[in-house]
Amino acid sequence: MLLAACGGGSNDSSGKESDSKGSDSTTTEQADSKPFPLSLVVNQVGEIPSAGNEIEQAIMKYTNTDLSIQWIPESAYDEKVNVMIASDELPTVIKLGFNPTIVSALKSDLFWEIGPYLSEYKNLSAQNKLFYDNISVDGKVYGVPLFRELGRATLHYRQDWFDSLQLTTPKTLDDWYNVMKAIGEQDPDKNGQRDTYGMLLDKKYNQGAASTLTRLSVTQGGPNKWAVENGEFVPEFMTKPFQDTLLLFRKLYAEKLINQDFAVVDAAEIDKVYESGRSAMRISGGNAQSIQDKLVKNVPTALTDVAALEGGEGRRLPGESGNAGFLAIPKSTVKTEADLKRALTFIDQLMDPEMATLLVKGIQDKHWVDKGEFTEPLDKEAYTRDVKPYRDTLPQRGENYNIDKPSKESDLFRKNQKIGGENEQFIVTNPALNLESATYTDRGSELEQMITDAETKFIMGQIDEAGWQKEIENWKSAGGEQMMKEYGEAYAKSNK
Repeated sequence: MLLAACGGGSNDSSGKESDSKGSDSTTTEQADSKPFPLSLVVNQVGEIPSAGNEIEQAIMKYTNTDLSIQWIPESAYDEKVNVMIASDELPTVIKLGFNPTIVSALKSDLFWEIGPYLSEYKNLSAQNKLFYDNISVDGKVYGVPLFRELGRATLHYRQDWFDSLQLTTPKTLDDWYNVMKAIGEQDPDKNGQRDTYGMLLDKKYNQGAASTLTRLSVTQGGPNKWAVENGEFVPEFMTKPFQDTLLLFRKLYAEKLINQDFAVVDAAEIDKVYESGRSAMRISGGNAQSIQDKLVKNVPTALTDVAALEGGEGRRLPGESGNAGFLAIPKSTVKTEADLKRALTFIDQLMDPEMATLLVKGIQDKHWVDKGEFTEPLDKEAYTRDVKPYRDTLPQRGENYNIDKPSKESDLFRKNQKIGGENEQFIVTNPALNLESATYTDRGSELEQMITDAETKFIMGQIDEAGWQKEIENWKSAGGEQMMKEYGEAYAKSNK
């Protein structure tokens, strides 16, 4: 019975005999055993799937589980999970987000540390170590990420404008200035007006993983949010590459080569300007084909292309968290190591070719059809209703892992996808991504706003370089310096 519980088609947790049987076949022990009861709590995506639907039945049959899923609305998810943890009413597997409350629960030994077991599972161990590093707590891994790309940023640009003005994609900051100036002043849309921009900014231009300032300064050798220098943490805005990038945007603003309303305009409004055909470049985590499709509705002759983010020394871009949360296994529910391994086997099996295809594409001849060299979607509405809830809440790598045939897509989409896949080799990690700082927890938003306001004032010419340095000192005295110290201490502890 123990062998049956630990077995499963993807892996035998002993790492011995069943490995030779292949990850896509079901062992005799599993076929003869009673389905493993497994409850799962995840966030709701779209409409809640009907009980006993074909997707769920396929998952249960392949993994030999008696699967019960509780879907919780996204708006109430974190609160509900906190209540479940506090009342000790947890499922076999639960999706968690990386926030202070969850970190505290992980450090309190409420969930299994799975890091020592990962090597026993074919699919889980095949993923980039950074996926797990990015959710680790004090160097320990407590869950399986819901994988997302580690480096999505690419440069989308108007190939037709670049060709007509004889431009090449920019690499150095001087290149960026020259391209922005040419597009802003040489009337690439030939309407006789100065109404085009090399790039547009919205009011969140310097915030989060999609920060334009961070993405551009990283290409110039800058850090991803934080630098570690001799064990000391230094914020990006105190480094030369970032400050040089600030100076570039100050110059662009002064010469009206970027939109003058950037500090107050919403991203949705900027999207409309891009789609109207008035801007040439966008550093984006989206896909170029989608941008092209929207653009040609307004400018039928427009031509979009995509390139990797590069600096003078080659490709370089900021890494992202690489997850949309992670699946953790509570100790109060899963009490034995044997059951822990059975739960991990279930998660690992979800990344086998058959399950990966199910989660990414759906059911053959219902959601997709085989066309020989590629597959083609059949019913996008049915896919969104039936498949997307599982695709977005269970581990999969899209078509990057264990998918035999690609979907039918345009060459532009494929090019964008290829660059995104290659980006993983060129990312710069954020060393503070999963570190704790009491100051950040208490005052992080306030401190970030201080720097956001200072950067905006500097770009708009409301303060000079001396004023900018004064704002940095104000940030340090308001808690920034203490936060730098706390990150340094947490970093040293996690790297012992």
